[in-house]
Amino acid sequence: MKVMGKRVIRFVVVPIIGLQALTMPAAGQQTMGAYKDLRQLPNTPAGKRLREVIDVINAEDQAKTKKFVAESMTPAFRDAFPLAEHLTVFNDVFNATGGVEFYSVRQYDKPRGEGELVGIVRTKIGDSWRGIIVGVEPDPPHRIATLNFAPARPPSDLPDAGKKLTQAELVEELKQYLDKVVKGDLFSGTVLLAKNGDVLFRGAYGQANRDFDASNRVDTKFNLGSMNKMFTAVAIAQLAERGKLSYDDPISKCLSTDWLPGEVADKVTIRHLLTHTSGLGSYFNDKFMNSSRALYRKVDDYKPLVADEKPAFEPGTRWAYSNTGFLLLGAVIEKVTGESYFDSVRDNVFKPAGMTGTDSYELDRVNPNLAVGYSKVADETGTHWKNNLFEHVIKGGPAGGGYSTVEDLLKFDQAMRANKLVKKETADLMWTPTPQSRADGPGYGFGFGVSGEPGNRMVGHTGGFPGINSRLDMYLDKGVTVAVMSNYDRGAELVGQKLAELLVRLE
Repeated sequence: MKVMGKRVIRFVVVPIIGLQALTMPAAGQQTMGAYKDLRQLPNTPAGKRLREVIDVINAEDQAKTKKFVAESMTPAFRDAFPLAEHLTVFNDVFNATGGVEFYSVRQYDKPRGEGELVGIVRTKIGDSWRGIIVGVEPDPPHRIATLNFAPARPPSDLPDAGKKLTQAELVEELKQYLDKVVKGDLFSGTVLLAKNGDVLFRGAYGQANRDFDASNRVDTKFNLGSMNKMFTAVAIAQLAERGKLSYDDPISKCLSTDWLPGEVADKVTIRHLLTHTSGLGSYFNDKFMNSSRALYRKVDDYKPLVADEKPAFEPGTRWAYSNTGFLLLGAVIEKVTGESYFDSVRDNVFKPAGMTGTDSYELDRVNPNLAVGYSKVADETGTHWKNNLFEHVIKGGPAGGGYSTVEDLLKFDQAMRANKLVKKETADLMWTPTPQSRADGPGYGFGFGVSGEPGNRMVGHTGGFPGINSRLDMYLDKGVTVAVMSNYDRGAELVGQKLAELLVRLE
C-alpha cells in the first residue's frame, strides 16, 4: 500500500485482509547505513507532530484518535484510508507494544527528506525498539502527510549495543523477553531457535483455547497463513526438475479457460505466479467475504472467485503480492500430477521432510491439538478478545491456511538446506529475489521472501490473518533457524524481531 509516494509500514504486522504477510527485512538486516541517535526531541513542526503521535498511541482512546486523524492529518493522507483503518492501526500499535516511550531522533549519514523525522521509541512491554517516521506538509499548520511505523535497530548510544552474546546468553535474553511479552499478554504461541539443526531453545506459551483454558504445547498446530506458499513453490519446483513443466510455460498450457480467459492465461507464466509478478490479485474479494466458508474446500471450488480476474499490469513488469497466483499454482499441480493438491504436497513435501504435524485440516471436523486464533479488538463496548472461527477458510490450500508446528518448520528448513526436497541449484534459484520484488516489494524469489546481504542472508515466509501470525526465518549464512507460531495477530512478528536484534550480536 503506498500513499503519496511513501510506503506505509505498520508496527510489526498490518491488519491483513487475506493471507498477505511476507518475510520483511529484520532489524539486523536493514542496510540503511550508519546512524546516530539524538536524545532531544526538536521543537520543529515534525517534532511536535511526533509527540502528538506518541501521545495518541499511549492514550488508547478512540475519541482522541478520531480527533487526531481529523485535525492533524492532511486531507489526502486522512482520506486515503477509511477512519476505521486509522483507528485499527493505532489500536494495533498499542496492543503490540503496551505503549511507547520516546528515546531519540535518528539521523543517518544520508539525511531524510525535509520535513521528515525518524523518532525511535522503546516499547513499554518487552523493551524493544520501533521507529515512527513522520512527514509533515511544508506550510502551516504542518499537518501529517506521511506516517510510518517500523521495526528499528537499537540506539547507537546504548552501552551494550555492540556487545557480543554467547549462545547461552542469547537464549537467556530471549527467555526474559518472552516472560515480559507473555505477562503483558502480547504473545501466545510457540518458539523454536536452532543452530545447524540443533535446537537451542523451544517453548510454548499462552492458551490454545481461551474458552476452555487449554494451554499451548510445543507440538500444538498453529495456522500458517501464507506460509503454505513455500510448500506450493517447492512442489512446483519438483515438477520442473522432473521435466513435467517449465517455469516459462504459460498457464494456459495447464489450465482451461474456466479458470482464466485465454488472453490472460496465455500471457501469465508459472514463473510469474511463483514470483508475484503476474499482476493478478487476491481471491479474498467481496464475493468470498459474502459467501459461506463451507463452499470452499477443494482447489476447484475457488474458480468462480478468480474467473474474471485480469492483471493489474503487464505480467513480468512489476511485483505485487498475489494470493490468486498461488491458488492457480495449486490448480497446475493438480493438472500435471493427476491428484489433488493436498495429496501431492503431503506425499512430495511433508512426508520426505518428516513433517508429521503439517496439513490442511477441515476446521468443521474434529482436529486434535489445533490452536484457535484470537484478536484484541476495540469497539464501543471497550477492548476485548475475539476469536477468528467465523473469519477464516474452512480448509487451507495452495495460497495459505494450513497448519503446522515449530518443530515441523525446522524439519522443512533442514530438508531444504540438505537438498532433500529440491536440488541445490533449484533452491538457489528459489532464494534469489527478482528485480521486480526489489523495486516494488520486500524482496521475493520463488515462494520465499528474501532479505539481507551476502554473509547475512535470510529467506522464509510469514503468515497473517486475524488471529494468525507465524513465521519461518532461515538465516542461510549463519545456519540459524527461527520458527515462531502464534494465535495472536502480532505475536510471531514481535518475537521474530527481537530474535533478529539478538542474532546480530551472536558470537
